[in-house]
Amino acid sequence: MSGRKLALNGGVAVRSAPYPPWPSLGPGDLDRVSDILKSTHWGGGGEAVEAFEEIFAQYHDASFGIAVSSGTMALELALHALGIGPEDEVIVPAHSFVATALAVSRVGAAPVFVDIEPDTYNIDPVRIGEAVSDRTRAMIPVHFGGVMADLDRISTVASDRGISVVEDAAHAHGAEWYGMRAGGIGTCGIFSFQNSKAMSAGEGGILITSDETLAARGRSVANAGRLPERGWFEHFEIGTNLRMTAVQAVLLGCQLERLQDQVRLRETNFRRFADGLAEVEGLELQRAPAGAIVQTRYIVPGRVDEKRFGLGRDEFVAAVQAEGVPVRPFYPHPLYANPVFRQVRHRTLPCPAAEQATRDSFWLPLRLFMGTPEDAADAARAIAKVHRASRPRPAFPTNGSAAG
Repeated sequence: MSGRKLALNGGVAVRSAPYPPWPSLGPGDLDRVSDILKSTHWGGGGEAVEAFEEIFAQYHDASFGIAVSSGTMALELALHALGIGPEDEVIVPAHSFVATALAVSRVGAAPVFVDIEPDTYNIDPVRIGEAVSDRTRAMIPVHFGGVMADLDRISTVASDRGISVVEDAAHAHGAEWYGMRAGGIGTCGIFSFQNSKAMSAGEGGILITSDETLAARGRSVANAGRLPERGWFEHFEIGTNLRMTAVQAVLLGCQLERLQDQVRLRETNFRRFADGLAEVEGLELQRAPAGAIVQTRYIVPGRVDEKRFGLGRDEFVAAVQAEGVPVRPFYPHPLYANPVFRQVRHRTLPCPAAEQATRDSFWLPLRLFMGTPEDAADAARAIAKVHRASRPRPAFPTNGSAAG
């Protein structure tokens, strides 16, 4: 155990060894990628991409998959395939990566920003109901950190009003809601394979759905407006080229084989981490709703209560980082505060929980939970050490007389 003096103040850090790198290669990955590179089938649309689309969609309880160049493009493709455009509104959470909202703007619709739940960091189903208007065509719940949003309540609001649900599962590869996997429950779902994601090809994404008509339109748009069994130079609608390469598909197929074991590993290590924080006051980690029975722990958000913990969020982050644990502050502002939304049509509901998260919340990355249980325990030890050094000291009662 390191000494009590904080590393930030010249003490010995709890941990000096780096956490496991991410992304990382597994056994056989290079061989399979090499086989593709030795062939002439590097581009999209071939057997390697089709095989990945099929198995990834099936794994996530959907019938069809369309692999594309990024998660951002998968979002845009979903909205295009749903026919969403000018005069329409799409409900999005106040916190996510900006692509969740910009995809709406890029198809000509207006994002409607809705508050998050303070404990799950996911979009608040009650606030969704308040945000619906005559122009609402879709909503995009984000499964933040790999903890699924409350799809039962969200789906009830959507079905009562005939609104499509596009699951943004960029954080949620392999997550489950009462036994159904992320992306396959709503009208459609999207995933990202960007460099930091739980499955990564550096970049990449996929749209999955069980709606055959939506899938056919999405595939056509992603493939320059072509149709199956028609000529390469025949184009039937305004499409573009969003195709994923064969190299990416093969690499992702390798990772899909390891996904379930890695999700279990992160959950085991997260439990060790959470157990080590049992005596730490003023720290609250993300809560999962009852239906979110498998959580991927892509990132683990939490919040610091300055009065109870003894430090504000920014001081907490600096102190824990100095102890050798990767942690970063939450988003600096809600999505609607980005300068771009001064220029484009949108609507914003009151978002007090989202505003508060920018002041008191942080997150821990996936790689912290990809090693051993002791690696995860080190993170808890570091936070506990910072807490011991920082917690408020109780005031001693006095009888009003001076000591003699």
